Amino acid sequence: MATGAPSEMAQTQAHADSSGPSFESHDIRTTRINEGPGVTLSQQQKVLVGSVLDLFEGNPTLKHLGFWSRNALFTDPLTVAQGYDKYAAQWYGLPAVFSPIKIQNHTVTSAGNPIEMNLSNKYVVKGIKKEQVIDSVVRIHVGNDGKIDKVEDRWNNKLPEGSISEAFRKLNAVTVPTIVKVPKNDEEDMKMKAVRDAKSS
Repeated sequence: MATGAPSEMAQTQAHADSSGPSFESHDIRTTRINEGPGVTLSQQQKVLVGSVLDLFEGNPTLKHLGFWSRNALFTDPLTVAQGYDKYAAQWYGLPAVFSPIKIQNHTVTSAGNPIEMNLSNKYVVKGIKKEQVIDSVVRIHVGNDGKIDKVEDRWNNKLPEGSISEAFRKLNAVTVPTIVKVPKNDEEDMKMKAVRDAKSS
């Protein structure tokens, strides 16, 4: 009998967590992850969730998108954005249209794959100052390489169905990259981040 196996497994997990990505090294602002009853996330899962919450709050950086596979899919009732150029434009487009964006609350309800959480987010449309709170279920699918390969933002736990809504969502995914600037390198990214932070302060 391998009586030492459980402790060895615990040590292995602890090592994986300690050697995994950190909030600080990826400029992740959301470091307090609310786990629901019976839910325990690994450090890597917490960092992934924190990076996704930052995106939902309008704080995208290239480091955040480094957690995504190049062919990942982002989908919500407005878009079906597959591939880096399309999903990156969606995230960088958020703070271009809404400011401020403020997460009201979140709770991770499943530590499986997908990681699942309940999210309430308040968006304020720039210029007209119209507020909208959206409650959704977010599912984060992680590939074998540890990178995000799909995020579903299900408003009221639903996504639209049917060929017409699907066509409009795909059109959105194609249109947004033509009007939203995504930084090409870290220098551009830092400049854009500084401008966003100055406007929100």
